[in-house]
Amino acid sequence: MANVTDLQTKYSKLAQEYSKLRAQNQVLKKGVVDEQANSASFKEQLKQRDQSLRKQEQEMDSLSFRNQQLAKRVELLQEELAVSEAKGKKGKSKADSPSQHGLETQCVFDEDLQKKIEENERLHIQFYEAGEQHSRQESELKTRLQELEKDSEQHQAVVGGLTTKYMETIERLQSDKARLEIKSQTLEREAKECRMRTEECQQQLRLSQSELNRQVKQSSSVIQEKVPFNDTKLIGYNSLNVPPHNRRHQLKARDVAGQALSFIQDLVAALLNFHSYTEQRVHIYPLDSSIEPISPLNQKFSQYLHENAAYVRPLEDSFLHLHQSITEDTVTVLETVVKLKSFADHFSSYTHFLQKILPYQLKSLEEECDTPLCTAVLTAKNQELASDMKRVTSVFEKMQSYINLLALPSVRQDAMPQSSTSAVFTQLAACLHSLHDAIKEMSKHYNQKASLEQELPTITQKLCTTTECLLGSLGSLISSTGKIATFFSNNLDFFTSSGYSPRGSTLALNPLQAESMLANKKKAAAYISAVKKARPQSVPYSDALSNRRVLTSSTESREGLSQQVQQSQDKIARLEQEKEHWLLEAQLGKVRLEKENQRIADLEAQLAAAQGGSLNSPPAAASTPVQSQEEAEMEPSAGEREATLCTSLVGMLCTTPSVEHVGDEESRETLIKTHYMARVGELTTQLQISDSKAVHFHSECRALAKRLAIAEKSRETLTEEIKLATQKITRLQDELATTKRSYEDQLSMMSDHLCSMNETLSKQREEIDTLKLGSKGNAKKNKGR
Repeated sequence: MANVTDLQTKYSKLAQEYSKLRAQNQVLKKGVVDEQANSASFKEQLKQRDQSLRKQEQEMDSLSFRNQQLAKRVELLQEELAVSEAKGKKGKSKADSPSQHGLETQCVFDEDLQKKIEENERLHIQFYEAGEQHSRQESELKTRLQELEKDSEQHQAVVGGLTTKYMETIERLQSDKARLEIKSQTLEREAKECRMRTEECQQQLRLSQSELNRQVKQSSSVIQEKVPFNDTKLIGYNSLNVPPHNRRHQLKARDVAGQALSFIQDLVAALLNFHSYTEQRVHIYPLDSSIEPISPLNQKFSQYLHENAAYVRPLEDSFLHLHQSITEDTVTVLETVVKLKSFADHFSSYTHFLQKILPYQLKSLEEECDTPLCTAVLTAKNQELASDMKRVTSVFEKMQSYINLLALPSVRQDAMPQSSTSAVFTQLAACLHSLHDAIKEMSKHYNQKASLEQELPTITQKLCTTTECLLGSLGSLISSTGKIATFFSNNLDFFTSSGYSPRGSTLALNPLQAESMLANKKKAAAYISAVKKARPQSVPYSDALSNRRVLTSSTESREGLSQQVQQSQDKIARLEQEKEHWLLEAQLGKVRLEKENQRIADLEAQLAAAQGGSLNSPPAAASTPVQSQEEAEMEPSAGEREATLCTSLVGMLCTTPSVEHVGDEESRETLIKTHYMARVGELTTQLQISDSKAVHFHSECRALAKRLAIAEKSRETLTEEIKLATQKITRLQDELATTKRSYEDQLSMMSDHLCSMNETLSKQREEIDTLKLGSKGNAKKNKGR
């Protein structure tokens, strides 16, 4: 909701800014209209000036014609003056004084005429200069007017384009705003539903965990009390504590090993290409071995690089043997994977090879830096490349340590606990990502170095080809290391999980237990094959499905069985004790009743026999039953005085011995056995019912756990979508702010340009007015003359 409020606030601000810009646009339109009106007025003024110019040209023509006339008149006057002077010389003696007066008058006229001529010449010059200046200013004004018209049209087009673009941006932002609001509301509803579902799942999970913890405690107590064959002192050598064979784990391990083998093959091919092309480059640059011998250091470096296949190829071969050793009929854990030690040894040898060639790589880069054509930028790139090579070698050293640690349990038992194994796998995954980043940096710096080397004048086509091949091998290395790092991270849970572990033990599986597991698997397979041979008829599909469901439920409810047994015993124990007591009493009462009835029948038979046998002695016959009755009455009193403790398979029974009860112990024990067998049958039925309930509850708990995991994943997905939407909104806001600033800058520039245009036009108007006044003054002077 906070994001929606911020969006509404920002869009309201945007609307205000749009209204301001719209008002400024109206002002600009008005300014453009004013400029067009001024341009039209300038055109009219230009026409008027043309007309006045034509008038002045006509006046100039008339003045020139008048000047010619005056010049002819002056020539005539001069001729007349010359004639008059000649006549005056002839009649000088006759009239000296009048001629003197005429000469003075003539001199005055001559001076006046000379002044008029000079003034006329000066006026002609001024008029010509004024005409030239007027035509020049007129051409300048026409040019300026055309430029201003072009600028006005361009500004009008820019304003129209910006307005259209701004309107389109506003419409697009409004549509994005509506879409984002709808999406945010939908996401909020989904988030609320997810929160509610998450709370319900958490509550169910807490209940399930509490129930499972209780059942685990009950099963643990039952197992500890009711399973006497567990060897708690020597768990590792207990043959009855061997885990079952996990076929899924084996198939997964083989699949993972196959994928890793393909990635290792790509990595080996890339490393071979990299070392081979590096060797070729050493023979070409900085000195070409075909022209002149290379340095001894580079020769040694080339010799080591030539041996790279002896260190790289065994990696692929050893891992291939490791993959072949993992089959469906084996047990794949760190303690039983013996081939991993061979791979670790070959990886260590390759790491030593990298450590051996690292100083030569650094010295080779220093030789390249010492060449005369090596620039400072190229030297810096070589230094960066040297640091990248050091980093790659250090990452390989770390990976060597972790791989040796993982191979150690197959050589020495109890080398590393399960927690340490998980930590080693996690650190190895981090090292793989570091290797990918280091090779990526090295490839980037090599690309920059190659681009700089191509600018050198001494570069050859052979060196360019080798460098391109080297960059291609680095690209293959980046791809293969990235795939390996991603593959290892994705399967990290499988690597850290214990596929096999003895029951009731935290120790890892040892080879003895693995052998026992495989032997048990072979025995089970042989038994199943024998059973199949003994039963020629196959089981119907429906029966097989029902049997499989029963078997699956029985397998899954193995732990629940012990839990339910303990729970049933706890619930029924008290009632069973009382019930058993009263049932035993009832059985004993029935036995006593039968015995009493039999004794009474015997007594009656004896009485009848006595009465029929001796009718002459009734007192004796009467006394016999009385005596027997007295003996029968005396038996209980004797039994009360003496008691006998009888022990049998069922338990202990305290009895009172009597003459008639001597043979009753066996019958009593038989009845008690019958009673207990019936009770065992009832308890078995109740146990099966409890088992089915436990299976049902366990299935529900698993379903709830799956639902909780799905809810967590959906919540994470929704969180990521909300983050992406927030980032998109932020980006749109930044674009809007940038567009707004650009519009403001353009408007300010246009306003400044319009102000400068107004000032220029005002100056031009003043100049035009000044020229008009000057032309009018000249016209008046010419007319006055």
